[in-house]
Amino acid sequence: MESFAEKECSALGGLFQYIVNDLKIATPVWEDFLGKASKLHNHLKATVLALAAFLDSFQKIADMATNARGATKDIGSALTRLCLRHRSVEAKLKIFS
Repeated sequence: MESFAEKECSALGGLFQYIVNDLKIATPVWEDFLGKASKLHNHLKATVLALAAFLDSFQKIADMATNARGATKDIGSALTRLCLRHRSVEAKLKIFS
């Protein structure tokens, strides 16, 4: 009975060693992946901030056109609708970052 337990322990030890060696080999790949994921996260955050600033300026132009007289008012309404659609894109980007 004791030899069976020794064989089991030896097999588990060998399996553990095999897994540890595989993890050591894969470390550079995981580090590269984590580095790229971090860069993507930072770029998405910067993109969201830039988009928010752009849309704020765009909204000011749309409001100015909406408050004008004549046909410019219709253009302002269209710009406001466009800005709202772009804000929904901004909201979806915020989910990713």
